[in-house]
Amino acid sequence: MKQWLCYYWRLLWRPAATISLGVLVLGGFIAGIIFWGGFNTAMEATNTEQFCVSCHEMRDNVFEELKGTVHYSNSSGVRATCSDCHVPHEWTDKVARKMEASKEVWGWLFGTINTPEKFEAKRRELAEREWARLEANDSLECRNCHEFDSMDFTRQSPRAAEAHSTALAGDEATCIDCHKGIAHELPDMSGVHNR
Repeated sequence: MKQWLCYYWRLLWRPAATISLGVLVLGGFIAGIIFWGGFNTAMEATNTEQFCVSCHEMRDNVFEELKGTVHYSNSSGVRATCSDCHVPHEWTDKVARKMEASKEVWGWLFGTINTPEKFEAKRRELAEREWARLEANDSLECRNCHEFDSMDFTRQSPRAAEAHSTALAGDEATCIDCHKGIAHELPDMSGVHNR
């Protein structure tokens, strides 16, 4: 056993062509930790409201709309930031959303919504894309804060209580089906049948 350990110890630390295998493994391990730390730091930095509103397209359009809603200012003092509604909290879902959002950077680079007029022209397309994403993931971001199990239906309007209890019973509806326009202005929806 001792011979076996000594053999592998020497193998790890014996110089190869220019550097030992042990140094390569240790260096790779340290580089991996540095990369992982940097990657997670960058992920968290791009999840801040400050980052989201750093471009004028978001600051001057959708962020101004958000300021007038219950998600921004309310009696409980809880504020939803951009990433609370647009980025899933679970790590794997978050990475997938960040990869998907990378194409939004191209839109920023090419100025597809850099004026209020261009933004309004694309508002419906952008909203429908976001609604489709939320429908596909069963309004995952909404459910990070709002849980049916925590709702007090007696404190809701009769219409809301009926809709939420129906959804809780297993209806195929998801939050975004009824709550479009809750944080941002609705686009021109003429010609669209409303459920």
